[in-house]
Amino acid sequence: MSLDRTISWRGLDPLTLEHCHIVANGRDTRIRGAIVTPAYGLYYRIKLDDAGHVRTVKVERTDGRVLELFSDGAGNWSDDRAEPLPGLRGCIDIDLWPTPLTNSLPIWRSDWVDGVPQRFAMAWIDGDEMSVRRDEHIYTRLDDNHVRYQNTEGFERVLELDTDGLVVNYPGLFERAG
Repeated sequence: MSLDRTISWRGLDPLTLEHCHIVANGRDTRIRGAIVTPAYGLYYRIKLDDAGHVRTVKVERTDGRVLELFSDGAGNWSDDRAEPLPGLRGCIDIDLWPTPLTNSLPIWRSDWVDGVPQRFAMAWIDGDEMSVRRDEHIYTRLDDNHVRYQNTEGFERVLELDTDGLVVNYPGLFERAG
């Protein structure tokens, strides 16, 4: 994948504004974003390897809280003290709240057949709590520009994507701002 692009989103619930930049050059992908929420500001950096696997993620809030995670790309994770995180074993992707950007990670690295669901183990990062836990997500490609997202708790939305696999509309939560 080759990409050098800036995107902005508006969060609808809660009201947020995000600005994100992605650079993918075939060797790796580097993503940097900033989100302003009613309660805090958040800056994130994500690095993917050439296979699209998350290798590092750092989330920093304006109140000084920091969460930094490292992966070997095969589903083994550690924190910033090199302590293993066995609860995340098998997770290749992350899902960071509150951004729609991380929905693109499994979309980018997977082969898709319309109507065939794929299950992903995610390291789900809650920017409100600055915590991480394992979560299972299911994505089903409906067509070139739509993917059904489901989690194991019954939440479901049909995401509208652009030609780069980035969210244009996440009904009720996010919409492209520019």
